[in-house]
Amino acid sequence: MIDMTLFSLLDWFQNPCQASFCIFNIHHHHEVLLSFNRFSGSIPGEYVELQSLEVLELQQNYLDGKIPPFDQPSLTSFNVSYNHLVGPIPETSVLQKLPKSSFDNNSDLCGKQLDKLCPAEPPAPPPIPAVERNKKRLHVWIIALIASAAALCLFLIIISFLFSIRKASRKETRRDGSAGYVFGAWARKMVSYPGNSEESQRLGQLEFSNKNFPVFDLDDLLRASAQVLGRGNLGVTYKATLETGTVVAVKRLSSMSELSRKEFLRQMQLLGQIKHENIVEIISFYYLEEQKLIIYELTSDGSLFELLHEGRGAGRVSLDWTTRLAIIKDIAKGLAFLHHSLSSHKVPHANLKSCNVIVHQDSQGYHSKLTDYGFLPLLKGKKNAEKLAISKSPEFVKGNKKLSHKADVYCFGIIMLEIITGKVPGQILGVEETTSDLSDWVRTVVNNDWSTDILDLEILAEKERHDGMLELTELALECTDMAPEKRPKMSEVLKRMEEIEQIKIEND
Repeated sequence: MIDMTLFSLLDWFQNPCQASFCIFNIHHHHEVLLSFNRFSGSIPGEYVELQSLEVLELQQNYLDGKIPPFDQPSLTSFNVSYNHLVGPIPETSVLQKLPKSSFDNNSDLCGKQLDKLCPAEPPAPPPIPAVERNKKRLHVWIIALIASAAALCLFLIIISFLFSIRKASRKETRRDGSAGYVFGAWARKMVSYPGNSEESQRLGQLEFSNKNFPVFDLDDLLRASAQVLGRGNLGVTYKATLETGTVVAVKRLSSMSELSRKEFLRQMQLLGQIKHENIVEIISFYYLEEQKLIIYELTSDGSLFELLHEGRGAGRVSLDWTTRLAIIKDIAKGLAFLHHSLSSHKVPHANLKSCNVIVHQDSQGYHSKLTDYGFLPLLKGKKNAEKLAISKSPEFVKGNKKLSHKADVYCFGIIMLEIITGKVPGQILGVEETTSDLSDWVRTVVNNDWSTDILDLEILAEKERHDGMLELTELALECTDMAPEKRPKMSEVLKRMEEIEQIKIEND
């Protein structure tokens, strides 16, 4: 992950290609294209001074802080969605004209574009007379000098103390609490220490849904070496390597503070029973009022989103049609199994999107698994449910029809179109903001007469496969029909896909 604060204009002039997306025509300041690069930090204020800036695309990163007041008349394309930006959207003439999609999925951003009112700012304090200001400055200097002297003394005392216990601390084991907690401050607050039975009882134990998996306790888990795999609407996911060498994925959930222990454990125990080759298995889970963890198997090389969209350009290994078809079929098999196993659930998966499809490659090819499933019953109220992928379905947006399994079918259709077109849902240029922009765009392009213009350039050369690609496109459009009752069931989708695949085998 690259800290965006390091990338000032000077840095980019000296080395404009430090990431997979560069600033093109930087000498003329026309375009800044840095989406999908996992940048962190704030948006450089220098970008506001680029008077000829036409395009600024920073979506799908980890940027924080406030949006600078961009107001260049030349700026026609602007997107900072899917970041961690905060505060009000600046009320400049340029930014106020932009659609919601330019700012979407920034949890603490507010403004009329997002239909979210900003909290009123406190009134400015009255001006202080010059005499009082001078007195206050003098007092501040005196206090600062005293504080500095006290801090220096305290620092020397602490250094002496640390030096005296250095040898003793080296002899302590990881169990005595001297080891660091790489998960962060929340882990340090949770961990239990030997001899503290009251704390251990309060924390409880990990619940294991896979009895064949090597057992470990919460203390083992929170002291494991870890790295952040990703941050989503439902929380942060870590890769954790225990001292025994066992590697797992740990998801720390957010937005579920109102959930009771009984509700959480009941749903996790149900999901933990699901075993399928195309579904990521839940190994264990943990409930505390302020913290909820889910431990998954880790078999991933990355997500489908990364496989499709990252590293585009020179040096990228193209994803051929045979591989794409195999991935689509894996997703269909996993989703059909979920619909069968959780038939009583309103929407069994509810969060199906390309970043929640885990892809693993071995000598036999690519294998896909679904993750982040079964969370809808755990989210109280429509506002929390908006964090899920089904919030993009027409029935959720309009609120005029009950949610059903067909909302998952809609999400599956969008993934199919994403794989076929190579385009990112929600970021289609030239199409007005709608609830299903990718499927709308495909329908517009084909215009009732199947066209290869929709196909990803990476598969366009496979002309002998075009018929199969367009047949699958037709199926995807049926899955994304505005009317849920007109969408096929997943069992029907899987059957038709197998028929298309059989035709491909016969043609080969």
